[in-house]
Amino acid sequence: MGGRVGIRGGGVAEAGGMTENDAASGVKLDRRADPANWPGGVRRLMREQYLRAPLDEVFPFFADAHNLEAITPAVLRFNVLTPKPIEMGVGARIEYKLSLRGFPMKWRTQIVAWEPGVRFVDLQVKGPYRLWHHEHTFQQVGDGTLCRDIVHYSHWGTALGERLLVRPDIEGIFDYRYAEMAMLFGGWVPDEPVRSGGSARPATA
Repeated sequence: MGGRVGIRGGGVAEAGGMTENDAASGVKLDRRADPANWPGGVRRLMREQYLRAPLDEVFPFFADAHNLEAITPAVLRFNVLTPKPIEMGVGARIEYKLSLRGFPMKWRTQIVAWEPGVRFVDLQVKGPYRLWHHEHTFQQVGDGTLCRDIVHYSHWGTALGERLLVRPDIEGIFDYRYAEMAMLFGGWVPDEPVRSGGSARPATA
């Protein structure tokens, strides 16, 4: 694998809700899988990365939760506790442990949308945030893959804490992740990736 890898961010992202297939799965999902049940103060981060690797190589990498350990900053001491193999699909729950600013904690997520080769959504059901809704989308573009991360999140902190602590931490995690993906699949990362963020309101019908 080789070639150029770029990162782009920008534009408006809508919250990725459940599809008819998700709802028909019969699996009990956390109520926050529905944006109508999101708390107030939801913020958004969106990133895009073009990888010079085909979709059938990129999607399986992200579909294996254990690969997160390789693309997460070491300072977080991030480990997947759920043993291999993890059967991914709507309703799957995955346990992690990590250290956030020196405080050890556990994190549990649930897969609330799963469309192989297209998208999936993981939702925090236990962890440090009031809301963490992370949609991953994938699109074959030429010989490569356009990967997009859309995160909607909320926390108990203040606006000052958001500006000085929370947002920089999240941005740093994605900066590291995208740099690692660029090295893994061959390519480069711009010095100043454009970011999309700010407050977001749940999508309504």
